[in-house]
Amino acid sequence: MTAIVGRRAPEAVARAGRRPAPRGRVLPTIILIAGAVYCLIPVAWVFVAATKSRAQLFSTFTFAPGTGLIDNLRGLFTYNGGQFGQWALNSLLYAGVGALLSTFVSTMIGYALAKYRFRGQNVIFYGILAGVLIPGITLAIPQYLLLSAVGLAGSVWSVLLPSIISPFGIYLSRVYAGSAIPQETIEAARIDAAGEWRIFQSVAIPMLLPGMVTVFLLQFVGIWNNFLLPYVMLSDQSQYPLTVGLFTLLSKGSSSPALYSLAITGAAVSIIPLVALVLFLQRFWRLDLISGGIKG
Repeated sequence: MTAIVGRRAPEAVARAGRRPAPRGRVLPTIILIAGAVYCLIPVAWVFVAATKSRAQLFSTFTFAPGTGLIDNLRGLFTYNGGQFGQWALNSLLYAGVGALLSTFVSTMIGYALAKYRFRGQNVIFYGILAGVLIPGITLAIPQYLLLSAVGLAGSVWSVLLPSIISPFGIYLSRVYAGSAIPQETIEAARIDAAGEWRIFQSVAIPMLLPGMVTVFLLQFVGIWNNFLLPYVMLSDQSQYPLTVGLFTLLSKGSSSPALYSLAITGAAVSIIPLVALVLFLQRFWRLDLISGGIKG
């Protein structure tokens, strides 16, 4: 009897492995698919609408491609003497430089909070967490008043400086540094007479690279898509980023409907750099970034 049961046990395990997925998994899958479709439909509409001429935009089926893509692109990049290209360069400047500075500052602060012990450490960390909960819209006017008082309102610095400090980037860097860098490694470097800056530069940064890439990407996307801060700070159209520039273009469309197609085409073009950046930076991500966040 024992031998028979022993032979049947593997067969039972094999049948159990071939059983269909429980019904409890179907509902979450449907919800995820519905959420993905809900998020992707507006993006798909923008790309399809960018292919339509002004006449086709309001007279054809919503998701039917048009024949005006080339004309729309030509009109977009020649509008007002190539102003769209200037807006794109401004966005690249604000997002690229701002994300780089923010990543470096967030990494240093997060590393210090994770690996050093000093008075007031927890107060600083909880203050940073409180900053994560504050909506950016509530800070735009105070930031404008502060920068106006020092004469920087209306300049490039009025957009760059507020984007350097990212509470969420600091929090993410602190969590990742606490998990990715063993304290023993730092102590070994100190025994070898390495200074603190040398340890941070030669030991910590290579270990923190996946977390730094994530902070950079989040900051780049956030600054690239930011509308309120440059809208409040800037008054010269030659300094506008894409978000504010396309908004002004769309506002003028109420009196000149031909600009609707240009604004939609500009929105589609502005998405492409973000997609390219994600595809390029994903090679630097590792699974231990997620595990580090869970352990923290």
